[in-house]
Amino acid sequence: MSNASGSARRVLAIGAAGAFAGLVVPELAKRGVHVRGLIQHAHEKDAVLKDGAAETVTGDLANPRDMQAAVEGMDAVFYIAPAFIENEVAVGTQVVDVAKRAGVRRVVFSSVIHPVLSALVNHAAKAPVEEALLASDMEYTFLHPALFFQNLARSWPGVVSSGTYGEPWAIESRFSRVDYRDVAEVAAIALTEDRLLDGTFELCADGHLDRRDVAALMSEVAGRPVKAVRAEPPKSSSAQAGSPMSHMFDYYEKHGLRGNGLTLRAILGREPRTLRAYIAELANSKVPVHA
Repeated sequence: MSNASGSARRVLAIGAAGAFAGLVVPELAKRGVHVRGLIQHAHEKDAVLKDGAAETVTGDLANPRDMQAAVEGMDAVFYIAPAFIENEVAVGTQVVDVAKRAGVRRVVFSSVIHPVLSALVNHAAKAPVEEALLASDMEYTFLHPALFFQNLARSWPGVVSSGTYGEPWAIESRFSRVDYRDVAEVAAIALTEDRLLDGTFELCADGHLDRRDVAALMSEVAGRPVKAVRAEPPKSSSAQAGSPMSHMFDYYEKHGLRGNGLTLRAILGREPRTLRAYIAELANSKVPVHA
């Protein structure tokens, strides 16, 4: 894999129409990368091309034949798993296997902060994929981002209408967070340069904020009080007792999820985006609300 000043590069962005891989596409395009976007539905093509992809391929991430067609001729792959995807370990290790057999040289895997947390299925499922990449002898970079700022976009309309901000775990639980646009920039660096080669990087903005801290930022931005409350868990089957999501809520209740911002600042060579600035963008309708 050549560095940023070298010859043309070809990168497959898996899930290029998604809220997060979709942020990696323009970061690669601005670096002159030929991006092929793997999309699930044909109607997503135009938006992905508009974001800077040179081409798209439609396919099912879990289908080996689709993946073989997607990776053909690619130098590198960016992979982030869809949230709570079924058979995440099998799907992720298949991505690694298909990439290896196709002659891909580098994989950048957007994993999760603390994949050693066996109590959290959506964390523990990342570890076998990382292990498969380590055993593949391909070049790799593991990104371990904290909770995404972008997760707040869905709840923002409710904050505006009710003056409350709620989540289904303790108000006092503290979290590190990160703007996925910063993670996307790190991913593009890892795909086009060698300085992050074969590394694992915890990616967080500064601060361990509880819900009252976040509500206070919302109050500042909105110019009116926003109260931190405890919300009821979703009624969907995916959040019922014993489900991976309910285990996640239980863990967050007891422990929160914290990391350190030093690594992200060092990689970017600037201060990471702040949660307050992101909330201000939400208030000014400058960021999309993803379903």
